[in-house]
Amino acid sequence: MSLTAGRSASPKGRLRIRKWSAGKGFRQALDDLAEEEPLEIQVETRSVSVTMRTPGHDDELAAGFLLTEGIIRGANEIAAIRAYPRNAQGNVINVFLKPEVSVDFATLTRHVFVSSSCGLCGKASIDAVFGHFPRIRGRTRVTPEIWLSLPKTMAAQQETFARTGGLHAAALFDLKGQLQVLREDVGRHNAVDKVIGYALHQGWLPLKESILLVSGRASFEIMQKALAAGIPAVAAVSAPSSLAVQFARRSGQLLVGFLREDRFNLYSGQKP
Repeated sequence: MSLTAGRSASPKGRLRIRKWSAGKGFRQALDDLAEEEPLEIQVETRSVSVTMRTPGHDDELAAGFLLTEGIIRGANEIAAIRAYPRNAQGNVINVFLKPEVSVDFATLTRHVFVSSSCGLCGKASIDAVFGHFPRIRGRTRVTPEIWLSLPKTMAAQQETFARTGGLHAAALFDLKGQLQVLREDVGRHNAVDKVIGYALHQGWLPLKESILLVSGRASFEIMQKALAAGIPAVAAVSAPSSLAVQFARRSGQLLVGFLREDRFNLYSGQKP
């Protein structure tokens, strides 16, 4: 079996942001971001999935995906894994199977959401989103005091997490920091979908006066979901990915990361 598409994961690079901490206020700083890019997985040149990932060891990701989806039963069924030669960004990978292996594509549980394999990259993914959802208009402002109040309010309402310690949470707040709805789920994207679904049922959309807080990191998909609901401000208790920051800066969304008791990083929006 030939594996020719692996490389080690590495940070996207340094980005100038604004940090806020108690007693010091805002200051300029450089921040390292984890890289996030889409990977299109092909089998015999046919697209079977696009997934967001940190570049590196893409051959292993593709092989593992095919195994867990039931397309292959072992490594001996793979003839070769190669990067798509016409994709300069390295975001398309092709898996070639042994001649005796038959593939039932109808059994796949994931679906391609980007159709242009030759142009697939982070920018293409962002452009595709803006083709469906409008950018945030107007200027949203949230004070440091309100940002810092959100995690404590969310933690106090995480009943299942307090018992199990194993769930993600997503919460909607108004711009004054008042909790609107909180939901928990083993999947952080599911938790976000739940609070947005609740708001949809309540007739609140678009959520132009809301803040979304997530208990984990902020990814491209989290920012995309927030924009789809019209949410102008997103906060995460952990780090944002590189593509999440790119997305927020183009969408006009406020993006805060590493939101802790007395500090946070502001990656997008709200100038002094």
